Amino acid sequence: MFRTLGGGDLVTSGTKSVHPHAVTELCEDGARLYMNALRTGRIARSDVDPAPCLMEFALLHPDPDDPGWLRPVLPSVALAQRLNPLEHEISERRRLSIELAESFEPFMAVSAQATADTHAITVLEGFNRINAALDLATAQCRSEMLTVQPGGRRLEETLVKGLERDRPLIERGVTLRTLYQHTARHNPQTLAYVDQISNGKVEIRTIDELVERLIICDETVAFIPTRNDQQVALELRHPGLIRYLIKVFEFMWSRAVPLTASTPYETAPDGFSDIQHSIAKLLIEGHVDEAIARRLGMNVRTCRAHIAKLATALGSGSRAQLGYLIAQSGILNQEQ
Repeated sequence: MFRTLGGGDLVTSGTKSVHPHAVTELCEDGARLYMNALRTGRIARSDVDPAPCLMEFALLHPDPDDPGWLRPVLPSVALAQRLNPLEHEISERRRLSIELAESFEPFMAVSAQATADTHAITVLEGFNRINAALDLATAQCRSEMLTVQPGGRRLEETLVKGLERDRPLIERGVTLRTLYQHTARHNPQTLAYVDQISNGKVEIRTIDELVERLIICDETVAFIPTRNDQQVALELRHPGLIRYLIKVFEFMWSRAVPLTASTPYETAPDGFSDIQHSIAKLLIEGHVDEAIARRLGMNVRTCRAHIAKLATALGSGSRAQLGYLIAQSGILNQEQ
């Protein structure tokens, strides 16, 4: 006597030996005897005692003409007998999965919106995590990248990293628009970086004053720093915030000077350069030398040299008098 184990396995009772396996793992005796039966067209019933699995799996059936013999079931028939229930089960499970998806669809829409709102702002801590997020956003950028890079001299390793990140963008035909401060025009590292990316759809402009760094990819994601040491940044994906930051960028872009245009350090008709006009404006607003230098992306020594030129030109003998003379001169009211 035989009884079925789980998955179609067999075990013999009485003096018979244990013979468990699945139909997909036909035993050596079973495979050999089934092959012989297919070749000869039949096999003696007594010969299949070492492989009771052949009868259990319906690979043999009694010969209607002689009960002492068994005939093989064609492999195509045996296979179809086992595939049909599986295909039916798969079809039923597919139907059930479609019904489940349709039932949960309205909830998924609400959840997706809630998730988008929850993850609209992500805090990134540390250079490694910030750079990883920037690398991913850059790799996914397909249309346009907008960047604002304030400050004066940039470290060479920072520019190398930027070049590695930006070159694939240019090769994909992505438009790249970058804003620097006027001081970048005199930084060899920055100019070398610009020269290496100038063969793509790249536009670079400079302006006297930029507030903070900004990177926007495809009107989808933006990055802004939150600390002066740039160890913490925010990854923004809220559509409203992105649109606002793009408007801020376009406002500054419209007032910036193309890098290929004449230098803003050239002397204007009133005798003062564009940089000196910017310094004069910040002096009137009450900023100290260090703050003016930081906002204009230059070192303090250069800033003070420009202040000294303003004082000499206006005949000022003190800081307080310089502010008064700037206001009286009307140079800030002139078209720059």
